[in-house]
Amino acid sequence: MSTLLKRVKKLPKGFVWGGATAAYQVEGATKVDGKGKTMWDDYLKKQGRFSPDPASDFYHLYPEDIELAKLYNLNAIRVSISWSRIFPTGTGEPNKAGVAYYHRLFADCLANGITPYVSLHHFDTPKTLFDKGDWLNRETIDAFVKYADFCFKEFTEVKHWFTINELISLAFSQYIQGSFPPSHHFDVTSAIQAQHNELLAHAKVVNLFKDKGYDGQIGLIHVFQPVYPYPETPANQHAADLEDAFMNRFLLDGTFKGEYTPETMKLINELLKVNNAHLTIEDGDMDILKKACTRNDYFGLNYYQPSFVAAYEGDSTNSFNGTGEKGTSEFKFKGVGQHVKKPGVEQTDWDWNIYPEGLYDVLKRVDKDYPNAKKIYITENGLGYKDKYEGIGKIINDDKRIDFIDKHVDALLKARAEGVNVQGYFVWSLQDQFSWANGYNKRYGLFYVNFETQAREIKKSALWFKELGETLKE
Repeated sequence: MSTLLKRVKKLPKGFVWGGATAAYQVEGATKVDGKGKTMWDDYLKKQGRFSPDPASDFYHLYPEDIELAKLYNLNAIRVSISWSRIFPTGTGEPNKAGVAYYHRLFADCLANGITPYVSLHHFDTPKTLFDKGDWLNRETIDAFVKYADFCFKEFTEVKHWFTINELISLAFSQYIQGSFPPSHHFDVTSAIQAQHNELLAHAKVVNLFKDKGYDGQIGLIHVFQPVYPYPETPANQHAADLEDAFMNRFLLDGTFKGEYTPETMKLINELLKVNNAHLTIEDGDMDILKKACTRNDYFGLNYYQPSFVAAYEGDSTNSFNGTGEKGTSEFKFKGVGQHVKKPGVEQTDWDWNIYPEGLYDVLKRVDKDYPNAKKIYITENGLGYKDKYEGIGKIINDDKRIDFIDKHVDALLKARAEGVNVQGYFVWSLQDQFSWANGYNKRYGLFYVNFETQAREIKKSALWFKELGETLKE
């Protein structure tokens, strides 16, 4: 037995052991083979900080990455389809070159014993639809349903689907934090409306998938960021409840209960009132959510960190740490709360809390509060780190990443041992990728990418992943 294994010595039989990616973060090739623009292309060019090309050049190098996944004992991969690679303007006639690419990718996965889990939307709305209002415009919902229907018909080799990735992260980053286009700050009306409309799009697609009897399974992916009061006082607990309603409960209720419960809406309405914001729910919307709420085959749960909050009555303000300069982030939400540091909780260079206990807590909570989340996959979890390149052919030491993943998988297995139906874990990420508002120095991969040469190097965490994956063969 190697010394690499620490807390976790063995994976459960039949466990899904995968690596996660997203089209825009890995593919590069944003201007080839008829691909249309996404919401990011012009925005990034205007910013002038980061280019999405070539990213990890997965568009051309996917056979190498799939082979690495196989060699290092992964049995699954999360990928997303770039909507604008299939439909360059979001609607209209499909782009044959884009369709052919995804057929080749899925075939290569299956030939190597790697099961593809495929997301339809991962932060990359086609620019044509984005310019019309993105998820705030109901035309985007209709276009998304048609795009999804096309994919279900076309890619029959795919049996595991996710509709939308991290609905709250998209709405929050676009309209609260301002780190995603269109870069609004504390536009609470748009943020809550986008959440509802994205959820409606998901529900419509799930109902279509089930009503048409497509072969396979479907769900969606929420990031779950638990909120803890610090220090524990009644006022801070209420602040935690408000943030939890906005970041977690609203979407979880809508997904798995088919309603926004009175308890959740009391909190939501309180924060809407303080921020002079409103939510519009049209006739029939809740019937669609209710119909879909029992039809998700699984729940993709992303977990990175919790937030620790204290009550706050001042104006909203935030500063986003997109550089890895530790201690530069700040978040204060009017009438909700402010993020604080809890002594003893380590943070990354990007000021993210390292707290494996939070994963255990959210798994137990979903199991207790949302029985319609029948089966859970951890679809993202990982450590953003400034990995040090050691040279061609030299293994990169990332013991901190091993420790991070090990502790989180241990927390997952503890919840599973107590009856929570967790069936898989996808590390974020398979290889180093382009990271949205962070560029290229925030690395998450098992495999190091030299972005100048596109050479792949092995990290120590890949060896650890391989060793645990070996236990699935016993």
